[in-house]
Amino acid sequence: MAAETIEILDLDGVNRALTRIAHEILEKNAGVDDLLLIGIRTGGAYLATQLQQKINGIEGKDVSLGIIDVTMYRDDLASRNNLEVGQSCIREPITGKNIVLVDDVLYTGRTIRAALEAVIALGRPNNIQLAILVDRGHRELPIRPDYIGRNIPTAQNEQITVDFDDKNVPQGVHLLRS
Repeated sequence: MAAETIEILDLDGVNRALTRIAHEILEKNAGVDDLLLIGIRTGGAYLATQLQQKINGIEGKDVSLGIIDVTMYRDDLASRNNLEVGQSCIREPITGKNIVLVDDVLYTGRTIRAALEAVIALGRPNNIQLAILVDRGHRELPIRPDYIGRNIPTAQNEQITVDFDDKNVPQGVHLLRS
């Protein structure tokens, strides 16, 4: 049986979802004061950059942005060969900040658990919120996003991909069935 690819969100759909998430973040946090977006490397970092641009445009103020690599905090590090450790880049103290972790696809929750550990290792934020473009279900940990672009229930053998162009701008979301 051949693999099947189904488009879940096109470019306009991704933009609408990110715009909605940006508005929800601003509403919940009453603006950008003490707000810090942290994208989880790599897809989450790309999406956090897009959210930053949208929030800056809506609010007329700059929101801070950081990028975090969670490789060394993964609970499956020993079983995964050749994982490349990326660089984290958070230029300001996180203590007292309202952190919004951003990732592209939420699946088991293990990447988010690692991101929480990585953030907490840097300081004590006021709170940590989670923004996800696609929640596909199958959680193994009690993790729930605060902001969701789209809920897409999947089977275990299916995959969700977020496609980015050469400038790291999201172009669409696809479901892959094997």
